[in-house]
Amino acid sequence: MAGHRIYAVSVASVYPHYVAKAEKKGRSRAEVDAILCWLTGHSPKSLAAVLADGTNFEDFFADAPHLNPARARITGTVCGVRVEEIREPTMREIRYLDKLIDELGRGKALHRILRA
Repeated sequence: MAGHRIYAVSVASVYPHYVAKAEKKGRSRAEVDAILCWLTGHSPKSLAAVLADGTNFEDFFADAPHLNPARARITGTVCGVRVEEIREPTMREIRYLDKLIDELGRGKALHRILRA
């Protein structure tokens, strides 16, 4: 899947969809931000800067301050594909994020989503 077109899409263009999905289910933008920060090691300030810069998904994960090692405990399916079986690293990171947002939308407690 190297070179998949999602890699060139800016995180900022998809971010409103993550927030809308969460808010539609009674969750908050702050919870979406907490997930993004937990996954990538960004602070709220650096996350805002990345979103403002229009950083694409490939660079977002490649330049993340500290990818959380607990992300390897994220399992399950997204779009019919098991995230733990995805071999391509960037696609796996994107699917980890998708899975966490899905869990938020399904009402799972934030501390459980963040594998605390």
